[in-house]
Order: sequence, then structure tokens, then C-alpha cells
Amino acid sequence: MKILVVNCGSSSIKYKLYEMDDRSVLAAGGIEKIGLPGAFLKATLAGEKRVIPFDCPTHTEGIKMMFDTLTHPEYGAVKDISEIGAAGHRIVAGGTFTESKLVTPEMLEEWKGFMDLAPLHNPAHLKGYEAVKALLPDLPQVFVFDTSFHQTMPPKAYMYAVPYKYYEQNRIRRWGAHGTSHRFVTARVSEVLGVSLESQRIVSCHIGNGASVSAVCHGKCVDTSMGLTPLEGLMMGSRSGDVDPSAVIAIMKAEGFTPDEMADLLNKKSGVLGISGVSSDMREIEAANEQGNERARLALEMYGYRIKKYIGAYAAAMGGVDTLIFTAGVGEHQWDVRRDACEGLDFLGIKLDQAKNRANNGEEEIISAPDSRVKVVVVPTDEELLIASDTLNLVK
Repeated sequence: MKILVVNCGSSSIKYKLYEMDDRSVLAAGGIEKIGLPGAFLKATLAGEKRVIPFDCPTHTEGIKMMFDTLTHPEYGAVKDISEIGAAGHRIVAGGTFTESKLVTPEMLEEWKGFMDLAPLHNPAHLKGYEAVKALLPDLPQVFVFDTSFHQTMPPKAYMYAVPYKYYEQNRIRRWGAHGTSHRFVTARVSEVLGVSLESQRIVSCHIGNGASVSAVCHGKCVDTSMGLTPLEGLMMGSRSGDVDPSAVIAIMKAEGFTPDEMADLLNKKSGVLGISGVSSDMREIEAANEQGNERARLALEMYGYRIKKYIGAYAAAMGGVDTLIFTAGVGEHQWDVRRDACEGLDFLGIKLDQAKNRANNGEEEIISAPDSRVKVVVVPTDEELLIASDTLNLVK
């Protein structure tokens, strides 16, 4: 069966088409600047990277362009869209949904009650679903929620120490993010190591422009670093991560910021960008550090230190750790971030093979030393494949 995976942002659509018989990718691309001047589709078509400008006022036109590209007589992946068996959507916030769901009118109405948990993401996901439905009303569609994986956390891990009424009335609690990625890599690492997932205490580090760490004990998530929103936890590309709320109040008073302006500063102007003043891209931070930029050096030190603290905290929460995973853009490709995050953790049984670590640039590989009690593994994430697999399981 051919499964289409769709990931809609407020002004973008990313897609992949899978042939699930052999898990191959038949097509992939992205549409940018929806509702803005200069919209375009970017994809590899017939082996050539192409950018196709087109008028795209709404997600409906974007989805139509996606289908037109998939069925194009010259470079399309299928002859007719009827060959596509189902569509799976990445959904950032699913509230209390504990697993992926086939979309029905009843399920959709229930999910709409959680729209406020991701006000930038969930409305865009809904637009994508509705655009696909408008063009293919009978196509089965599935929602795969980033938050589902974290619904096994106990209350002591997901509750905030604020008056309880805000949990009851406003759903103020830790929901987490990157759950689809954490679920994929924790299952995959068990296959790589030849062990059962239920036997492992795993710390999973999804380190990219957005970054999170999850504690996965015997197959269940018991804690995660992101919170009510993806702002909490690690220092990220442009997000602050953990910060004293009093510091937020102090900045708001000093600058006269509104809540929205403060949220913009914490989400888009902080993190390694805010500290370095250079960029939110870790590659550019590393280049600046090599040129002697002291603020870039500080940003790198803070970045690695915070990952290390979460690894130690989650080892404590689980009573030890058997496996440590690095995944996502930075975790897979930047050896020095992995080195810094593991430095000084010998007491936990974490010891890198420094040569393997330095040589690894995104390959699936065990990079811990032979005498390391904890296996340290680079596992490339594949959230889209997991979404396609969940979709197939629900519609076949």
C-alpha cells in the first residue's frame, strides 16, 4: 500500500509518499510561503532538485499542487492519486490521546478541544487534513500525535507546582514533544542492540534546532524535558529552555514587553542565538568558536552542559541507564556535542569511543567504548516512516 505522510505548518507543507511493501520513499518535497508572496514547491523530481513557484493562498492550493506533482506525467511518482491508500498526519499536540487514531467525525471533534495546546501548529494540521479531504473525500486519514508517547508519564513527572485548579481548568501540565521521534529511536535501538525494549532504561536525546530528552523505562516514557509547550527544557537554537520565571518577569518589566512580545523573545531570540549573537545554527556557532568568538564558545559550553544535566537527572529518575541515544540533526551529525554531553559521565557507566564518535556523521552505530557499561548509540530518526507505519496499521 502507498501511504502519504503530511506535515503541515502555518505556512508550509512537508510530504513523503511511501511504498509500504518495502518501506521505500517514492517521493518527498515541501511547499513554503503558503498565503505569502513567492510561494514555491521544492522537491527532487526525476533525480533533479527543482523549485517550482506557484500561487498558493491557502493550504488547499498547496495540497492540490502536491497531488499534481505526485501524478505529473513527466516526473510523478504515481499515475493516479487513487493509488494512494491513506494519508497520515503529524500532529504536534494530541492532549490525552494515547495512540494514533483513524480520523472520524467524533474523534476530530474531541481533538479540536486540544487546539489551544499548540496554537501555532494544531490549526495548521487541521487545515492540512481538511485540504486533503476536500480533494479526496473518501481517503482514510490518520492522526499521529507527538504527545501520545509521553502520556505514560506519572503525575509526579507531568504536574507543575502551581495551584491545582490550573491543571483542572486550563490543562496546565507537561505534555512534551518529539514523541514520535523518541518512540521510533527507542524501538529501533532495541533492534540494533538485539535486546527487548522492555528490558531497557533508555535516555533518548533528540538534539536539533528544537531539542528534548526523554526517559524511557521498560518501554514507557516516564519523563521528558519539554513541557506545556516546546519551550521548556534544553537550551535550543532560538529557544531559551529552562529559565527562572522571575527572570521572565524582570525582562518584561525592564523592556515593557507584552506577553506575546516576551514569548517571541523566549522562542525566537534566545537559546544559542541569544547567547552567541551569531546564529541559531550549531554549525555556524562552531565555526565562530573556531575563530575565537568567546560568546560562541560560551553558547557551546552551555548547550552541552544542559544536555549532560538531563542525562544525569533521568538516570537518577530510572535508577540507572542502560542505553543512551543521540538523534536528530545535531545529535546525529555533530560529534563534539555528543562528546560534551557525555564528558564526565564515567561514573554512570558512560564512556565514548572517541575515534568512533568523531568519525560518525549520522550513521547508525554504537559509539561507546567496548568497556562502557552503557551503550551509546547514534540512531537516525525517521518520524515520517513511523507515521506511515501507524497509518498502515490502522487502515489495512
